[in-house]
Amino acid sequence: MTPPEAPDPPAPRSVAASLVRGLRAVARSHEIALVVAAAVVGLIAATCVTGMTEAAIRAHILIFNLSFDVRLSATDRVAPLAALAALTLGGLSLGLMEAFRLARQISGPVDPVEANALRGGRMSLRDSFVVGMQTLISNSVGASVGLEAGYTQVGSGIGSYLGQKLNLRRNDLRLLVGAGAAAAIGGAFGAPLTGAFYAFEVVLGTYSIAAAGPVFAGSIVGVLTTRFLAGAPYQVRMPTVEQMTLADYPALFLLAALSVALGVGAMRAAGASERALQATPIPVWARPVVGGLAVAALATVTPQVLGAGHGALSLNVIANFPISVLAAFLALKMVASLISLASGFRGGLFFASLFMGATLGKIYGAAFIALFPVQAPDPAVCILAGMATFGVVIVGGPLTMSFLVLENTGDYSVTAAVIAAAVVASLMVRATFGYSFSTWRLHLRGQNVRSANDVGWISELQVDGLMRPEPPTAPAWLDIDAFCESHPPGSAQFVILTDEAGRYAGMVSVAEAHFHAHKAEGWVSALAKQKDVWLVPLMNAKTAMTLFDQTEADQLAVLDPETKAPIGVLNEAYLARRYAEQADAAVRSAFGI
Repeated sequence: MTPPEAPDPPAPRSVAASLVRGLRAVARSHEIALVVAAAVVGLIAATCVTGMTEAAIRAHILIFNLSFDVRLSATDRVAPLAALAALTLGGLSLGLMEAFRLARQISGPVDPVEANALRGGRMSLRDSFVVGMQTLISNSVGASVGLEAGYTQVGSGIGSYLGQKLNLRRNDLRLLVGAGAAAAIGGAFGAPLTGAFYAFEVVLGTYSIAAAGPVFAGSIVGVLTTRFLAGAPYQVRMPTVEQMTLADYPALFLLAALSVALGVGAMRAAGASERALQATPIPVWARPVVGGLAVAALATVTPQVLGAGHGALSLNVIANFPISVLAAFLALKMVASLISLASGFRGGLFFASLFMGATLGKIYGAAFIALFPVQAPDPAVCILAGMATFGVVIVGGPLTMSFLVLENTGDYSVTAAVIAAAVVASLMVRATFGYSFSTWRLHLRGQNVRSANDVGWISELQVDGLMRPEPPTAPAWLDIDAFCESHPPGSAQFVILTDEAGRYAGMVSVAEAHFHAHKAEGWVSALAKQKDVWLVPLMNAKTAMTLFDQTEADQLAVLDPETKAPIGVLNEAYLARRYAEQADAAVRSAFGI
């Protein structure tokens, strides 16, 4: 007799797989390891920032025949044919990409704010690099957008990818997304505090001690990396300013109010422009082409409408342009930016908001000197306050913009005044509008998100995971006595009734049915309640709680949305307890408890 063959020995684990398991265990259990991971994310993100910047600068030089030391928006003029060809071809390439995405029914990319607010920090690395490439194309051909949206998308996508590979907890994954964004913005502006507070205020939606280590690590490493490789591409050089006085504050608060009015108007105009363009018969692939033609036409008036506006900002700060010329620059830049975004070019308004805010501040300062020369604040302070307040309206984050001023001027007295003006602008925009540009665009897409605070757990806490399956049922045509015989007291609190086709026909209280037994004749369906109210499996907990409040019911049936057959029942007390537990966990996570 042949002895049975011995089983094959288990395949040895690969060194790479064992290393990944070890890294996962360390990252999930040690806070310092999370800081190290954030530093790695910052290094990679800042390298991508430098590469994208250098590629855009070289494209500008090649396409528009610029000198190596001249920024696109600061040149005297551009060749109309070059602008027309670049913006048309660039728009066509982006339009074809969007048409391909829609034809294949590929879902749109998730930005860092949406990822942290609704998805627990989960982003697609592939989609992030696609957005980065599209942003690079848009800026390279001269569309009136900045690269910072691509920077943060790529940086956050790298953080999310690494966090998912390490199987990090929800909050730790969100922190790595924030660290990637911090590295991108901090590296772009050479400002670690600006990058960190951009992550706290815009991407994470809150500040906590637990978040400080990873976010600051990502931002600092990002700044050091860009400085080592090529220097901060968006670093702003500001003139020296005079000492602030208390009498200057009211004037800056008025400037904040002007920034809010102009910024909110621009955001509403952006939504209206996008809807108007979508309502036209212009196909998706041709919309960026039309937008490119419009921006090219504006570029023949002034090249300041092209690109992010870095060169134009520096030029406008030092040049002695008349108020009318500055007002024209501001209006044309705003129109060009809105056209670019509405037509389908990719990019951000971070730097564009700084450009427009600085121009608004210079106009305001010059007008104040002309009207009230004795009470007028320093025009340079007006420029800085305009940058901060308009940036707060568009980007959000008063401390982000205030630290940007501090890190570029090193003047704490000016920073105090700018912080005050930025806070006033933030309060005004929250009271009158409630959105930044990123959350406003999410709102236009149907997402009611006002910040990056983690509310994704609400949509993830769904009825199908909370309901009790296989609820007791009874035919609706039973008489009351027969119903009571089949459902004695204590067998169930409620019984779901069904019609001949097995569809939902209401809920009956067992206790109420027994109370009417032998006292009234008729079908048990006469005692049914909540005939027209039910839940569906994919309904989130917040919506379910609203239905419970409206009906004042203790239990509601859960139906198959297609057949209307009962598949479960949900108790209000259990739903409220689970909702409270998840809300408490979200609060503790936000504060690092």
